Amino acid sequence: MTAFTDAFRAEVLRMARKEIKAELQTLRKSAAAQRSEIAALKKEVKALQAQVKGLQKPAAREIRPGSDAAQPGAAPQRRKRSYRFSAEALVAKREQLGITQQAMAALLEASALSVGRWEAGKVAPRAAQLERIQMVLKMGKREAKAKLQG
Repeated sequence: MTAFTDAFRAEVLRMARKEIKAELQTLRKSAAAQRSEIAALKKEVKALQAQVKGLQKPAAREIRPGSDAAQPGAAPQRRKRSYRFSAEALVAKREQLGITQQAMAALLEASALSVGRWEAGKVAPRAAQLERIQMVLKMGKREAKAKLQG
């Protein structure tokens, strides 16, 4: 009689595992789908947060406490148009001045490696460096040579 009960118990366990396995498989599939949906939603939230942050920055710069724009009824001030960096313009100016990247780096108070990367278009210069680049682009040959020698 014990052999029958052991065999019966083993068969019941096998059948129960089989049914549980089928149910678990559907649950696993739905959990995986939900995880991928959550990941997509997180990406979307991150992108939207970046957009909001980008939209908030100009507004914070335009109106400063104590400025005319902060006064009620005052017209908003126009911001200066920012300089747009051009790698081609930097290369052309360096060639026009007849100087090396090392000399251009000395004029810009930067490293020769940075100048090379800017000229190759691999990296864009920071705001403080853009001001120096603007100054150098306005220089003539004499002024550049005088600055390099002095």
